[in-house]
Amino acid sequence: MAASAEQTTGGVEEAAVEEKLQVLEPGAAPFGNFPHYSRFHSPEQRLRLLPPELLSQLFPQGPETKPILGLDVGCNSGDLSVALYKHFLSLRDGETLSDASREFRLLCCDIDPVLVERAEKECPFPDALTFITLDFMNQRSRKVLLNSFLSQFGRSAFDIGFCMSITMWIHLNHGDRGLWEFLAHLSSLCAYLLVEPQPWKCYRAAARRLRKLGLHNFDHFHSLAIRGDMANQIVQILTQDHGMELVCCFGNTSWDRSLLLFRAKQTTETHLIPESLLEGKERNRLRSWR
Repeated sequence: MAASAEQTTGGVEEAAVEEKLQVLEPGAAPFGNFPHYSRFHSPEQRLRLLPPELLSQLFPQGPETKPILGLDVGCNSGDLSVALYKHFLSLRDGETLSDASREFRLLCCDIDPVLVERAEKECPFPDALTFITLDFMNQRSRKVLLNSFLSQFGRSAFDIGFCMSITMWIHLNHGDRGLWEFLAHLSSLCAYLLVEPQPWKCYRAAARRLRKLGLHNFDHFHSLAIRGDMANQIVQILTQDHGMELVCCFGNTSWDRSLLLFRAKQTTETHLIPESLLEGKERNRLRSWR
């Protein structure tokens, strides 16, 4: 009887937590999986910093041109995924894949099945964008699902990966080792990697909002040794530990997050970076990080 009462109480508490999670403030969701993310961090803020011709510069067409394969980790409900696709193919509203001059296939994954379902329903390019539910830190699931996608094209890796404002959530939920391993997995899967790290102030804000909602704090928050200038920390991990080099910084969004482009060092000979990506103040900023 006591056990039954305890189970009932536990069920009520879990229901209360679930209700709170549905109304979380921006940045307070434990995995960043809150709805309507694009309402306060619009895709346009990133797109204005990224040259539309970026993919065509990184992957010039040849006589045997293959589709460009992209991986978007932490896609939420897909708004940014769709926006990136349209931006890099210079598609206007109403244009379809057949109008594009170059095929670009994007695998988009998120830990939240509700958000993935919404992305699938609302995606205007279902033939080009594939949405899957995936906990990227689950090695077995990651291997099976990513290899399944890549095998359709006879490939073993992606041309470019997008990691847009999710490094903090990996870090808070999996600790320093988790962040290091996450970046290791991404760098091994992608020839190029576009990363938008959250600054340390976002970590404090996320922890504070959880406390205000009466939820438990992130398990790793107080034990993190990797902290401070998170953009620089991630640059160091990717370049010093995981065999990538920083190509350039495209600038900062209005919410003060850098857009950093990395390249696997083994791609240096086959993919030369256009000088246009390394000009002006951003090239100087690049030098300061090396």
